[in-house]
Amino acid sequence: MEKKTVRDIDVNGKRVLVRVDFNVPIDEKTGRIMDDSRIQASMPTIQYLLNHAARVILCSHLGRPKGKPEAKYSLRPVVARLSGMVGKPVAFSPDCVGPEAEKAVAKLRNGDVLLLENVRFHAEEETGDDGFARALASLAEVYVDDAFGTAHRNHVSIVGVPRYLPAVAGLLLEKELATLGGLLEHPVHPFAALLGGAKVSDKVALMQNMLGKLDILMIGGGMAATFLKASGTAVGKSMIEGELLEVASMITKTALANGPRLILPVDVVVTDSVSEKGSYQVVLIDQVPADKMIVDIGPQTVQRFGTELAKCKTIFWNGPMGVYEIPQFVEGTQAMASVIATVKAASIIGGGSTAEFVINQGLAGKMTFVSTGGGASMSFLSGEKMPGVEALLDK
Repeated sequence: MEKKTVRDIDVNGKRVLVRVDFNVPIDEKTGRIMDDSRIQASMPTIQYLLNHAARVILCSHLGRPKGKPEAKYSLRPVVARLSGMVGKPVAFSPDCVGPEAEKAVAKLRNGDVLLLENVRFHAEEETGDDGFARALASLAEVYVDDAFGTAHRNHVSIVGVPRYLPAVAGLLLEKELATLGGLLEHPVHPFAALLGGAKVSDKVALMQNMLGKLDILMIGGGMAATFLKASGTAVGKSMIEGELLEVASMITKTALANGPRLILPVDVVVTDSVSEKGSYQVVLIDQVPADKMIVDIGPQTVQRFGTELAKCKTIFWNGPMGVYEIPQFVEGTQAMASVIATVKAASIIGGGSTAEFVINQGLAGKMTFVSTGGGASMSFLSGEKMPGVEALLDK
């Protein structure tokens, strides 16, 4: 990697501000963390710093508070879980800047850990305020960015603090960049991408950037309806992005002319109501009723996708195959998760809802890598510059 990492800088006895991604789901009624995988992902960096006698100051966002404190977005519930992982009590500051934060930092000794309150409780975090950047930076002597999931943001805790402190990558950020970068630079072939989700617009740039690197492109989910419509197939009342029909057509033509092989659903699940009460049926793709909409891939498509994936050495998956939140329409997504977990290939899961699904299914350990970034993964694989990475010191 071209950027310096925490291994390239002296942290012994130093106050180290670590930008982590603790944007974890918390049950509002119980305060219980429902998925701690993002906290677990930060542990290698935290443990490295503790092993090198650093004074660790963690900062993160949680949810989307409107620039002011909201109890449901407090990071306080993270303290107990984090303390258990670290193996010692973790201190908490009820603010991320100002007298309370400064007092909490002053109490730290080598090997201590402090978690600051949600940085988004200050509107300045998202507006790029330089005073807020200086206030955060004043707490530490070194800055470590280990929050790949926010590396595509121009927020103060991502790009502002590095203006005032030596800034390096954490071990998670390093791993994310190396793994996703490997997909773009030297994937082992055959290389397939399985893309789903509701919108083509979310993945246009990614597809355009990766077309020349892929051997197979498989499309499911809601976005398949736009590709099917662009090829002249009737899709009933399925949601399509009319403004992207031409783009879908161009991607299809490019794939036909130069590769990769583009594989669309051959059968689908359709319904008249996207709810648990709606009736549904499986139909061939050329038999979608005019009054119904596509909500999942069908069993023939599952089999075809699975057969193709079994031939591959590298697989990238992002986006569910249907409206997976509704039990009747989750089978396609479940089937693909099971297939990818068992094939003998490097399997990269592209963050967001796909990562959450794989984790909830208990399959994360069977995947080669599950990214912690949703939008960040898409931005990186689309070839976009990552402000959070650009801000770090070069080797």
